[in-house]
Amino acid sequence: MGFDVTLGQYYETGSVIHRADPRAKLFFMLFFLIATFVAKDVYSFAFLTLVALISIIISKVPFRIVLKGLKPLFIIIAFTALLNVFWVKGQTLLVSFTVIPNFWRVDVYKEGLINAGLMTQRIVTLLAATSVYFSYATTPIALTDGLEKFFGPLKKIKVPVHEFAMMMTIALRFIPTLIDETSKIMNAQKARGADFSSGGLIKRAKALIPIIIPLFISAFRRAEELATAMECRCYRGGTGRTRMNELKMKFRDYVMFTLGALTLAGVILINVYANGYKI
Repeated sequence: MGFDVTLGQYYETGSVIHRADPRAKLFFMLFFLIATFVAKDVYSFAFLTLVALISIIISKVPFRIVLKGLKPLFIIIAFTALLNVFWVKGQTLLVSFTVIPNFWRVDVYKEGLINAGLMTQRIVTLLAATSVYFSYATTPIALTDGLEKFFGPLKKIKVPVHEFAMMMTIALRFIPTLIDETSKIMNAQKARGADFSSGGLIKRAKALIPIIIPLFISAFRRAEELATAMECRCYRGGTGRTRMNELKMKFRDYVMFTLGALTLAGVILINVYANGYKI
């Protein structure tokens, strides 16, 4: 059973986004993240989707790769959409039915469907843009350096910025590794007669126990091997460390920073002046 997940894997295309300073990408995504949660009007959501699509095109990362990275999060996206469909009330009632008499009645409104679509669009847009800027277009080493520089001022209050940046990068890097390990364990258990697709919910949950235990053991073993390798290379944290390639902001990086700020400003202006449906 292959998961075919691309999230957390670097995809080299040589685009301008790949060559940009990781700090510029962090600033752009910070503005984009704020704009995503500030967006209220349907036109602002369309604007953010357009920005995300343009970013994917400029990065030259194939759309199929980006979509594959979203597959593991499909359940979360679908669950969020269903919550909005069944719980958001409005003025235009479309469907109404009783699940349990005198106890549970479900009403589906037009506004609920629109909210579900916009929330799905918000999540997919944010995840797609994040995966492009932080995963496919940025190497783990560059991301670590960028995070450390980005949160550098926190060092003045004794925050271990380098260690936090390293942990975040390692976690992102090992997502595809652990998923691939899960696939191998499931195939091995299937070869021994395990069944993961039949039976009720409780039976399927019990069938996952032979997967979870060896997966945890494998994860701890990999963590120990990584720690040993880092110690053998005399890794002692960020104190006194130098870099072969120092980060330097260039013109394209300032352009990316400006575009991120303009994206946030554009969403705010659309929310104020547009007359579309608002959530």
